[in-house]
Amino acid sequence: HGHQRHKRRRCGDTPQRTELTCDEYSDFRPTPTDTPKKTMFSRITLSSRAKTAQVNKSRSTVSTPVQCNANVNSNSSSSRRLWKPSGENKNLVIPQLKALNKQDTITGLTIEAFDGVSEVTTKSGELNKIEKAQPSESFARKMYADECEAAVNRQINIEYSISYLYHSMYAFFDRDNVGLPGFAEYFKHESEEEREHAEKLIEYQNKRGGRVVLGALMSPITEFDHEQKGEALYSMELALSLEKLNYEKLVDVHKVADEAGDPSLTDFIEGEYLEEQVEAINKVAKFVSQLRRIGKGHAVWDFDRALSN
Repeated sequence: HGHQRHKRRRCGDTPQRTELTCDEYSDFRPTPTDTPKKTMFSRITLSSRAKTAQVNKSRSTVSTPVQCNANVNSNSSSSRRLWKPSGENKNLVIPQLKALNKQDTITGLTIEAFDGVSEVTTKSGELNKIEKAQPSESFARKMYADECEAAVNRQINIEYSISYLYHSMYAFFDRDNVGLPGFAEYFKHESEEEREHAEKLIEYQNKRGGRVVLGALMSPITEFDHEQKGEALYSMELALSLEKLNYEKLVDVHKVADEAGDPSLTDFIEGEYLEEQVEAINKVAKFVSQLRRIGKGHAVWDFDRALSN
């Protein structure tokens, strides 16, 4: 057989293509006793891909024959031949996608240009309104209802009134015959905080083009003694009621702004006041609970020192 093959090469005959399946290759696998590391048959080596395909075939639940194509070329310097899969998808060509138009790449809709200059220069435009505005009128006011302006002014007055009452508590506890400096410092801080809230509302009113109108403040009470509760518990319960009242008034401002369709004012009340007010109510409520436990005795002095710290 080898002599005939050698003779065919000398005569210039073209080598024939040898096609074997993986099942045919398996007939020539070496036995455990064989010494050669490679399986050879007619100078065709079973590659690692063919071996992997054979193992996958034995594990698969669906038997699918896999063709192993190998070319025998005597002029090749290497005896290893690569395994190539054959099938319907061998010559699969992915068609190129048609390029989209510039409009189709986004929405396919035509967006009209915005002519802002023509819109503001009409008789009812903003430029005409600014030109006719009097020096006493705001140039910055826009979509700010009169109801919102009045609600903000009422809240400014409420914040000042609560600050005024807290300041009276500060003066009471700072007396020499009361002698609770911790309570005095606490209510002084609360008074300043409520004043800051009022000033923040004033700044917002001016920013929106409103007019700040300060109302009259009632004279607060000056005595906070209580026969059963004592001055410490009574003043803290009064502070808790003020914080809850302030929260209700802030919700009223938010409601007015929401009904007027003013998202800026609703966002301002939510972000700057409501959350902080809820935390303040919770803090004072805990103080009331603690003072109810300790009574009017010596523990009030310890509680006063805790407030100072």
